[in-house]
Amino acid sequence: MEIILKEDIANLGYKNDIVTVKSGYGRNYLIPTGKAVIASPSAKKMLAEDLKQRAHKLEKIKKDAEELAAKLENVALTIATKVSATGTIFGSVNNIQIAEELAKKGFDIDRKIIVVKEAVKEIGQYKALVKLHKEVSVEIPFEVVAEEA
Repeated sequence: MEIILKEDIANLGYKNDIVTVKSGYGRNYLIPTGKAVIASPSAKKMLAEDLKQRAHKLEKIKKDAEELAAKLENVALTIATKVSATGTIFGSVNNIQIAEELAKKGFDIDRKIIVVKEAVKEIGQYKALVKLHKEVSVEIPFEVVAEEA
């Protein structure tokens, strides 16, 4: 089933993308919740016209994402967490903690666009990917350290 996305959906696509999904997923979830519409020929024509009219606005959004990516290039985070005697973290560090640390540095980044590449269960150096736009993403290095008792 071909559909046109009305908003960004993780692991599927971005707004105004035409994607193919299984019929049940489209019919039972995406279309009823307003996240997508069926990609009929008339809907595709409307999408093409909309994209033509919004090209300059989309360019501005991309430019803003690139500017934010340039600011994030030099950011390195240090996340303090509770650690056992062997150096293993109680729990794990995920995108929520990274978003909180970025907020402390003045960057208001939605946690949903932050991807941690590997499971963070020990003290050490790691990298997270922030997907600011479908063509713009930036890697942020972060270090996990033991919290002072």
